[in-house]
Parts: sequence; structure tokens; C-alpha cells
Amino acid sequence: MKASLLLPLLALFLARFGEAHAQPGPVKVEVRHTAGRYELLRGGRPYFIKGAGGGQFPERINAYGGNSVRTWGTGDAPRVLAEATKNGLTVMLGLDVARERHGFDYNDPAAVAAQLARVRADVLTYKDHPALLFWGIGNELNLDYTNAKVWDAVNDIAKMIHEVDPNHPTSTVLAGLNQQEVNRVKAQCPAVDILSVNTYAGLAAIPQQIRATGWAGPYVVAEWGPTGHWESPVTPWNAPVEETSSQKAAVYQRRYESSVAKDTAQCLGTYVFLWGQKQERTPTWYGLFTEDGLESEVIDVMHYLWRGQWPANRAPHVARLQVDGKTATDHVYLHPGRAYPVRAAVTDPNNDRLHYRWELLPESTDLKTGGDRESRPVAVPGLLPAGATGHTTLTAPAKEGAYRLFVYADDGHGNVATANLPFYVKK
Repeated sequence: MKASLLLPLLALFLARFGEAHAQPGPVKVEVRHTAGRYELLRGGRPYFIKGAGGGQFPERINAYGGNSVRTWGTGDAPRVLAEATKNGLTVMLGLDVARERHGFDYNDPAAVAAQLARVRADVLTYKDHPALLFWGIGNELNLDYTNAKVWDAVNDIAKMIHEVDPNHPTSTVLAGLNQQEVNRVKAQCPAVDILSVNTYAGLAAIPQQIRATGWAGPYVVAEWGPTGHWESPVTPWNAPVEETSSQKAAVYQRRYESSVAKDTAQCLGTYVFLWGQKQERTPTWYGLFTEDGLESEVIDVMHYLWRGQWPANRAPHVARLQVDGKTATDHVYLHPGRAYPVRAAVTDPNNDRLHYRWELLPESTDLKTGGDRESRPVAVPGLLPAGATGHTTLTAPAKEGAYRLFVYADDGHGNVATANLPFYVKK
């Protein structure tokens, strides 16, 4: 082939190769206020957030009708952003901002400046990723704090983001909603575009609270879920009573449909918590999945809320868990070494055969606040018969103290019902 033909063909090949492998640029995201309502626009199109907090199982978020994930920091950002792109999702990317209760001093100008520089480096690293939706500046910075200068630092970060990234809005995330914090964000954080709120039992009241506090701008519910352990009934030995997976499913649906789903004026969407599993008070309280990836009945609810239809195969439903004929709110006391009847009333909507797993744990003593990492208690073996089904027997531990009995009933199709009952062994 003549050189005069070879060179143009080579140039064409290199140009097309470069186009195919070029890193795509950012997608413009903005908040629009028209006709008395706020909406999020992504690439010029309305975008209501149907999000999940946590980066596990992103393919399931997409399959069930969700469109976004939330992180609390940038430590795993490359993987989360890549997985989001692969699965057609966006990311509310959290920026690590220190909490005062963790020892950070907002009266120290050098420390505040160093934090701003570190966050700026993160923003420059990820600002052009096409999966990025908006920035979450810190998480629950109002939790157990005394120094209001933290909000000046948040505003400086938001201003910096607007200077270097014209394509993505800014937000900061409050633990709950109260007048004092809203006043401070309004007064000290004018560069924050979206107010984000973490709420649990309070979800149903959020639209009214937003208006009552005078927040007139857009908001996102950045965490919502079951009744929190701080909101639940407690036993005389101070063990919070956890809802069963079926009770959680009911409150998730009821609270969502009665509140943010109806707020078309200010709510930009929500992130359900937690799309994954974690130990916080118990191994089942906040995760929508078990440690081995089985899906609770709440996942069915999210499928319905996101897609408008229920999945073909539904999770098992647990009506009650009893020890010696008593439920968790009956304040169960047992005698050491004595055998007691246990019953889990579980049914399956598809009549699938149920498989049971029982576990006995000491009541957790590694208790943190604000979602900080907790260690899982070590199971107490040998006090439940092998192969136990929904009706079985528990031998109370010999050692006096607080315990919790867990049941997991799965349908063989990746779905599970969970329940637990706190009890106290007393001599």
C-alpha cells in the first residue's frame, strides 16, 4: 500500500481508537426551581433519586428499579463509581469531614485548612466522573458537637467545590432535623445547595418538619429505614427491641408513601438504608440483607416503591417470635439451664419450603453512636438442637446476663425472614 494512503488510514484508526477509549466527561447536574417546586436535572432531564445507601449489590439496585447509591466517604470511591457506571447508577459521593466528637478541633485554623486541602484533592480527583450526582459534605456533623464553626468549614468546602466543579451541587447531611441546626445551615452555609437529612421513625413527618423549620430549599433524605434503636421500646435491662423483618417492611412502605413520596415541591429523592449488612446493636437491625446476602421483605417493598410492582417471588413473612409463649416486649426472664419452648410463626407467600437457622448471641456491649463500627458478639453454641425448625427448644445459658435469640427463615430463593428476641438469664 502506498504511504500516501497508509498515513490517512492510520490517522483515522488512531482517532477512532482514541474515541472508543476516551474517558467520558461529567454529566451536568443542577437544581431547578420552577412553578413553585424544586427538581434535580441530570443531563437536562428531571432526575428523582431512588437511591440506596451503601455500595453492596449495585446490580440489584438497578434490577429492582433504583437509580443511585450513596457513600459516606471517598475511601472506596473508584470501585463504587465504576460499579455505578456499569449498572446505570449515579453516586451521591460523600466527602470525609471530621466530627468534633472524634477529636477534631474546629478552633485550629491549621487543621481546618489541611482538611479543606485534602477534600479539595478528592473533589479534583472525582469531579469529572460521569456517575457523580452530587457531593455530600460530611455526615451528621451535628451529632454530639458544641462548636458551630464546623458549619463555616462546611461552607468553605461548598464554596471551593463551586469554584472547581461547575457541574455538581453540594449538600451536607444532618442527623435528624431541628430548628437550631437548620438555622445554622441557613446562616452559615449559603453555598450548600441541598439539605440532606438522616431520619428513621421520623420519616413520615419530614415534609412537615422541613417547612416548620423554615427550610424553603430542596432536600434529600440521605438515610431512612426501620425504627432506630434509640427510638424503640427497651427492656428493663436496657436492650432495645428490634422490629422483625416483616414489621420493618410495613413501616418502610407506610412511612415512605405517606411522606416524601407526596412531597413534589421540595424533596429530590431518598437513599434507603442500608443496602448491605452491618453490625449496629444487632447484625440485622439496619441491613436489608443478611451477612450471606439473603434479601429481607424490605427489598420486596423497595422493588414495589421503585418499580410500582411486586417481585414474582416474595420473601417469607414472620408474624411473631416467642420464647416460653412470650414476645420481645413481654420482658422475658429465663432461669439458667432450663429448657424453654421456642416458636417462630413464619409463612411464605409462594409456598416455598422454609429453611431455619437459629443463633444465640450475648447482648452486644460494643455500642457506638452515629453508625460507627461495632464488633459482632460471639455466638453461644450448643443450646439449640441441630436442624431445628420453626418450633424448637432453647436451653437457657448457665451464665447470668442479657442475650438475644435470632431466627433466620429462608425460602431457598435468596429471600429471608428475620426476627430476634432479647431475654435475661437470672438466677
